[in-house]
Amino acid sequence: MNRPLSTRVVTFARRPNGMPDASCFSLESRPLPALGEGQVLVENHYLSLDPYIRMRMEAKDSYAPVMAIGETMVGRTVGQVVETRDAAVPVGSWVVGRLGWQDYSVGTKADVQFIHPDRAPISAYLGSLGSTGITAWIGLVHIAGVKQGESVLVSAASGAVGSVVGQLAKARGCRVVGIAGGARKCAVVRERFGFDDCVDYKAPDFTERLAEAAGSGFDVYFDNVGGPIFDATLPLMRLFGRIPLCGLVSQYNAAEPYGVRNLREVFNKRLTLRGFVLSDHRDVWDSATRELEQAYAEGRLVYEETVTDGLDNAAQAFISMLQGGNIGKQLVRIKAA
Repeated sequence: MNRPLSTRVVTFARRPNGMPDASCFSLESRPLPALGEGQVLVENHYLSLDPYIRMRMEAKDSYAPVMAIGETMVGRTVGQVVETRDAAVPVGSWVVGRLGWQDYSVGTKADVQFIHPDRAPISAYLGSLGSTGITAWIGLVHIAGVKQGESVLVSAASGAVGSVVGQLAKARGCRVVGIAGGARKCAVVRERFGFDDCVDYKAPDFTERLAEAAGSGFDVYFDNVGGPIFDATLPLMRLFGRIPLCGLVSQYNAAEPYGVRNLREVFNKRLTLRGFVLSDHRDVWDSATRELEQAYAEGRLVYEETVTDGLDNAAQAFISMLQGGNIGKQLVRIKAA
């Protein structure tokens, strides 16, 4: 291929006040520099849009540094190496990396991981076979230590992480209940992802319905949302239950932080609540990946994707995802097939 002279880049233009809008993003064209020793040029095919990016748009650091105005929007991509100055990363290699919202990215071997397009579609390595699937495995297996016969509750169950959590728990002989927004998403959670039940948090009788679905209680609550749903779950936990806290999507655009009202339940039931992030557990990534790839190969792991075409539509797709518009992994197809 002829080497491109420039790349389109989506940059961070303005800090949001509540839900981001189009003015928070800017689509620009930037020249592509010549590669230095050890660098590679990746043509990005798909971009992953994830809720944690909203935290990176704040004015103060969370578990990761905030983005600076004018910086390329952070995000994982899957793509192909089209130029290299590192023999260990040859042209034609398929890789995943945190390479940002852009057509082409310059990186090094340390910035990317090789993937296997012969084993699964490349987009799956941004979802169930990639960082989101590994996140699900770490929270459920490594943090919560789920056991056969336990009862597991999963919020944001129709999303990329939650849908994998439920399937991993079912494979371990657990009863699994999901929480999702709307009848359509709940149907997908039950019928596509195989959960035993799913409760619609938008329904007026959500609290009562969740209590019914809990039966004698939950041993594990995999929380992706925080806020009132977290609060409603605490009284339904069993003694010595575990809560891996993966995200707080209900709070990312909130004007004021939510004050938990049922915190006493953590003490009464001797619950373990632990927040976690993917990068803290690199030592178990390989174990997670092996199980996920095997489950996919054997037809025991299914996934859904919501795909938006065009880098110029990435900002709107991101906003839609934060508003609950996706089922499964939210992706942007940068390069048309």
